[in-house]
Amino acid sequence: MGGALVRGWVKAGMAAQLTVTARTQGTLDKLLADCPKITTTLDNRKAVRDADIVILAVKPWLVEGIITEILPELNQSPATQGGQGTKLLVSVAAGVRHERIDVYCMPNIAAQFGQSMTFIEEADNAGIVAELFGRLGHSKVVPQRLMNAGMMMAGCGIAYVMRFLRAMMEGGVEMGFYPNEALEISMQTMQGAVALLRETGLHPEAAIDKVTTPGGITIKGLNEMDHAGFNSAVIRCLKAGLK
Repeated sequence: MGGALVRGWVKAGMAAQLTVTARTQGTLDKLLADCPKITTTLDNRKAVRDADIVILAVKPWLVEGIITEILPELNQSPATQGGQGTKLLVSVAAGVRHERIDVYCMPNIAAQFGQSMTFIEEADNAGIVAELFGRLGHSKVVPQRLMNAGMMMAGCGIAYVMRFLRAMMEGGVEMGFYPNEALEISMQTMQGAVALLRETGLHPEAAIDKVTTPGGITIKGLNEMDHAGFNSAVIRCLKAGLK
């Protein structure tokens, strides 16, 4: 996720504002190959020292140790604030709470391409974070009770969408297309559906009605999806992570 965020912000023209750390020089070298204008270091405290906003993009089990390491720098005022206040700490580590974290957010890996759906938990500085992550796609500030639901719909949901694409692709292969052709057809069809809904503001069911002729082939396919429990399966997969 950290790499996706960095690459996304670089594409948004923010390379000069980014200082990136990692556990190994090899990881930093890979990022530098794609993003030569960023600043890198293996020293977490040094990276935090002159920062205004610190993004904690590490595995959940590493959060406590990293915060302990950088805490002396976090509690120092950023130079840009003229000695006022402390640094803003933002975490994208799922399910980890800490008293020093100011804002929790949950982007997805499409951030790398400026197409993330990011959920930000309500907090005093949520607006600042929403603006920052808005450069990576869409961002939405929600109460804490909806953060896990947002993660299932967007963080995990991107995998569910890809599973649907794989199934559509496999169906295309069974009907005679080569795999690469079937995948391209499936992706373009999904992009077209999303564009139609965005541009028209139609409810999905209203848009479906526009392409569903009485007695036609579309309704036969839709009914097969219903017979197979498609809607129920999607809802159950989204709710599975909330249990």
